[in-house]
Amino acid sequence: MRGSPYASTPKALSELNQSRIVQYLHQHGTSSRAQMARDINLTPAAVGKLVARLIDLGLISETGSMDSEGGRRSIGLALNADRYQVIGVKFARSLVSIGLFDISGRLLDSEELPPVNPDDIPGAVAEVRTRVEARLEAHPAIVAVGMAVPGPYLRDTGRIALVTSMPGWRGVDFIHEFGRAFRVPTFIEQDARAGALAQSLFDPGVSASSMAYFLVGEGVGLGVIDRGALVDGSQGAATEIGHVSIDLNGLPCECGNRGCLECYCSAVAIHRRMCQPDMRDHFPGIEAMTHAKACAVLFDQARSGQQAAQTLVDQIADYVGYGCVTVVNAYNPAQIVIGDMVAAAGTRLLERVRAIVSQRALPGLREHTQILLSNLPADATLTGAAAVAASQFLEHPASMGRPAVKSTSTRRTHRPSSGKEHHDQ
Repeated sequence: MRGSPYASTPKALSELNQSRIVQYLHQHGTSSRAQMARDINLTPAAVGKLVARLIDLGLISETGSMDSEGGRRSIGLALNADRYQVIGVKFARSLVSIGLFDISGRLLDSEELPPVNPDDIPGAVAEVRTRVEARLEAHPAIVAVGMAVPGPYLRDTGRIALVTSMPGWRGVDFIHEFGRAFRVPTFIEQDARAGALAQSLFDPGVSASSMAYFLVGEGVGLGVIDRGALVDGSQGAATEIGHVSIDLNGLPCECGNRGCLECYCSAVAIHRRMCQPDMRDHFPGIEAMTHAKACAVLFDQARSGQQAAQTLVDQIADYVGYGCVTVVNAYNPAQIVIGDMVAAAGTRLLERVRAIVSQRALPGLREHTQILLSNLPADATLTGAAAVAASQFLEHPASMGRPAVKSTSTRRTHRPSSGKEHHDQ
């Protein structure tokens, strides 16, 4: 987790230890007081006091008798995940999605806004505020809002440094627009790092200490968790793999470079390739489709055996594979999880990516890197936006787990990349 392991006051130490208990129950499920005391290295008396406070707050509940070591019976404890909810908002250039989740990552409902008009980005921002506010009014159990935005996101200024194919988003100050907009705190993170959080928090098959989430959607991004902490960089823009050049004489990119990975395997690039004269006859009506719909059509045709579609999917998989080679060599994660629109290509893409990595990545590293597709039941980036909020709740359960307050006087601006909050002066 991203909170500091140190606490300078008794109150801070108490909240830190409460957070450790909440996170433990989130990760392990039902447990006894004695088991938690052993595993998180606290005395049974200390755990007893902390658990009593968390029960009073409604954060955890006793679940009844359970077996323990030595044949004795203990009282089980579980996190009340369904009592606390978060909103996730995914910004993906032309698409914006909003979902309601409980803090265990279970999607309760979601909606997709109409495609964003590139000439009316302020209108899209206003629509997001309106829809989030409506959900907050309808669901008093919501404790936070998380937002996932395209990278590279500069956390200190609240702006996106570059958004290919939809430059209007660069003019949005996300902290200014959303930091004080709602009755609950708002946390903002780059989309691929949000996806990495979702995988580590909500997918039990993914390593929580060493993994990389490779987002291949309308853009291409990477989130890396090393030793349990997100790799951020000085401005929050680290691991920006989409603008790593794989061909110095390649296609020109809007970032000013040539041959950027994003130019070859993003959903935008795939759609553009499908619209070229030698390809569009295979995909009737392709020009009028959204990027997401175009990719879905391509992958469906590839699965049905259409040769042109299969050839294109293989080419895309090769580029995704070269991206994974870079991830293996540069970050040495235990796992790489591929997610978002292009991951829907499925097994054909995954097998080819694994073959590329086995041929190209550094020996001694590649053998110890597992590559898989995202297994989250909902969109990984939308779930990631919820994970940004849920992770803050798990780190600060006592302060964020209180009943909803309608007053706007307690609104705060939060910067999740550092795990700290900023108070306007």
